[in-house]
Amino acid sequence: MAAERSGTAPEAASGDPKHAARATRTAGRKMRSRLLDAASRLFREQGLAGASISDIATATDAFPSQITYYFRTKEALFVEAACRQLLYLAREVEQASLAARTPQDYTRALAETVTASDAVAFFAEALTLTRRRQDLAPLVERTIERLHAEGARAYAAHVERYGWKSIYDPDATSRQFWAVAIGVMVEGYAMGRSPEDLTREMLRVVGQQAKEPGSATQKLRLVGGDEAAAANSSEEDI
Repeated sequence: MAAERSGTAPEAASGDPKHAARATRTAGRKMRSRLLDAASRLFREQGLAGASISDIATATDAFPSQITYYFRTKEALFVEAACRQLLYLAREVEQASLAARTPQDYTRALAETVTASDAVAFFAEALTLTRRRQDLAPLVERTIERLHAEGARAYAAHVERYGWKSIYDPDATSRQFWAVAIGVMVEGYAMGRSPEDLTREMLRVVGQQAKEPGSATQKLRLVGGDEAAAANSSEEDI
């Protein structure tokens, strides 16, 4: 039972050192994933202070020493679990948006999926923790960059597929959406707002991201001046 609980790989029957090394790495990845699964659930239910290393180890039939072996500290485990959960949410968001045929439906699908989960709020807690633990900042930075890159890729694919006219470039659109999501979710959780209220607030703040083909484009107008003067003025300012 002890060997089973430790999560170590069984000895390779062939005695091949390379095979044994691969088996050990595979077992290690599985144990690491199990610890992250349990930690994510317990941290989201009980918070960083409420969930102990012993609780997480018990939930995965592991030893506390395995948590410190893979993650060093409970804080590092918390941040990694939160980053992982956010990227899982990003994948769910992309899947939910696949059926959208209009820019409005696309933005609503994103907002509804985000607000139905507590992953963004979980990640926001990790951001706060990282402010005091700068050694954990690189993981957060990589997660945010991946979040933006994958969001920009998915949005650009939709724009190209349906011929939408994007108001901003895909990278700016993705960054704006996730910045709004984090702000709205943190504020909403603090105020006890419902997912429906959070969705409405996200849609209000994000606004229009793109237009359908053939839709009218608003022109810049100045009070007391004509459109040509406005255009010339804008070009000169640039």
